[in-house]
Amino acid sequence: MKDFIKMVLAVLCGLFIAGFIAFILFFGMIGSLAAGSKPVLPRSGVLTLNLGKFALGEQTQEADPFGSLSPASLLTGASSSVPATIGIWDAVQAINAAAEDPAVKYIFLRADGNLSGVTQLEELRTALKHFRATSGKPVVAYLESFSTGEYYIASVADKIYMTSHLGAEPMMYGVGSQMFFFGDLLKKFGVNVQLIRHGKYKSAGEMYTRGNASPENREQYQRMIDSIWETIGDEIAASRDIERARLDALINGLELRLPQDCVDNGLVDALVDRQALEDKLTSLAVADEYKDIKWIDFADYVEARNLPTKIRQKIAVVYADGEIVNGSAKSDVAGNRFAAILAKVRADSTVKAVVLRVNSPGGSVQASEVIKDELDRLQAVKPVVASYGSTAASGGYWISNNCEKIFSNATTLTGSIGVFGLVPDLSKTAREFAHVGVESVTSHKHGDIMGMMRPLDAAEYGYMLTGIEAVYDRFTTIVSEGRGIPKATVDAIGQGRVWTGADALGINLVDEIGTLEDAIHYAAAAAGDPDLDSWNIKGYPAPMGASERFLDMLSGGKGNENAMVATLRKLSSPQVYARMDNDIRIK
Repeated sequence: MKDFIKMVLAVLCGLFIAGFIAFILFFGMIGSLAAGSKPVLPRSGVLTLNLGKFALGEQTQEADPFGSLSPASLLTGASSSVPATIGIWDAVQAINAAAEDPAVKYIFLRADGNLSGVTQLEELRTALKHFRATSGKPVVAYLESFSTGEYYIASVADKIYMTSHLGAEPMMYGVGSQMFFFGDLLKKFGVNVQLIRHGKYKSAGEMYTRGNASPENREQYQRMIDSIWETIGDEIAASRDIERARLDALINGLELRLPQDCVDNGLVDALVDRQALEDKLTSLAVADEYKDIKWIDFADYVEARNLPTKIRQKIAVVYADGEIVNGSAKSDVAGNRFAAILAKVRADSTVKAVVLRVNSPGGSVQASEVIKDELDRLQAVKPVVASYGSTAASGGYWISNNCEKIFSNATTLTGSIGVFGLVPDLSKTAREFAHVGVESVTSHKHGDIMGMMRPLDAAEYGYMLTGIEAVYDRFTTIVSEGRGIPKATVDAIGQGRVWTGADALGINLVDEIGTLEDAIHYAAAAAGDPDLDSWNIKGYPAPMGASERFLDMLSGGKGNENAMVATLRKLSSPQVYARMDNDIRIK
């Protein structure tokens, strides 16, 4: 009987393994077939840009069908399916192509349901503004309910139409950010987190030690929020030809309650029902009837343009996208793996210039140093230009501050020149909640310093603080040398403070407010030929496919990690960080 049970279990195990392998191969085959076929576009039509169908990101990636199977989702019961992502460079290039493409009559923009952050919208808006200015073709926006961010991107359009149906809501309340603090919750469960830091604004660790924001943290966040609103508010006001003060008054007074309020105050051109919208779109498309309009899906248009090139000379765009971590993981900016990518780019004689695209809150100091060492070697032989995405803070700024030129978006979060470390004490949790006794036996007095089962004593705290101070001194030194700023000035604007790109320009942390496209143009000129048609613009590393992301997830990757799981991971891994934890997203 025992042998029979063993045999049955072995068969079931074999069937499970075979089924799992077949499952992976099936999706890999489907992905390969999809990648091998290009969409067929109509000879003439309207380019539809629906921001609720995809997210704008750093690199184009297919939708992840395995997101809900991630350990984070299985642990929390939440869905983590990841929508398709269109890289900002691919999106901008598609819009530029549409400006010159006689097949594209105009762009129809649907902004409601937006899945992208404000900095991605800033770059997309710049491209749409250029489309209007150079092509003579209109951008037409249609809104149902909308938020501040959705109206921001819609405001670039020649005409904005809004549904006349009841239930539509103009939810335009300005810019805001909610910060979450787990300190009181952790203490309730017996977890005491000791924070060692340099920088009064270095607030990343506060979320584990406090129940509210420190005065310094609130001060810096208030300025970031105000700066972002200044950028998008000024652009909205200019596009709609209204005074910024009037726009502020409308928002503060909650005067935009109904769709008609938006028309009366100049934010929307007209309210339309379905038939009226169809008539307007038909007229613009020079079609006899609405059903005759050919629609060109934006994702299809991007994919159709993504063709192999025979041009050998390259401008490399190296994406530092994600948290900076030790090791060689694929789902983050892993120090060893990223340094190897930079070394490969350095050795490639066909790469004539490099754009380092940073979209990172920072992370491990050690990994940041590994990356910076290799980046310095690369800069010794080739021009390296930095372009900042949503975030280029702390470790993200560490690795990039001495690039030949730094382009930042106005809404980018950067700076955060500061360092912190976290050491949790779980002894009370073990004793009072789990009823587990813990005894340490060590050869030396401080042998269990990182055991997380007792608080640091005064000598140990001083020991940790000395290391933090040394790292901060190193950080301010490399910024001083990289940016040509006196070290005392770096310390004054440092202290862990986060700045928007617009404010960072005024204190010499960045060189110019500009997009990824601006950085690529600069790199091409630095390499000797400003004409982008002469170059193969190649991204590194290649983005992971859905099956590759699934395998990475199974091997412990953090591609679909949610906030709760991330918090547990950070608390269980005491180390020195150069990073910021919170960001600002406007939906």
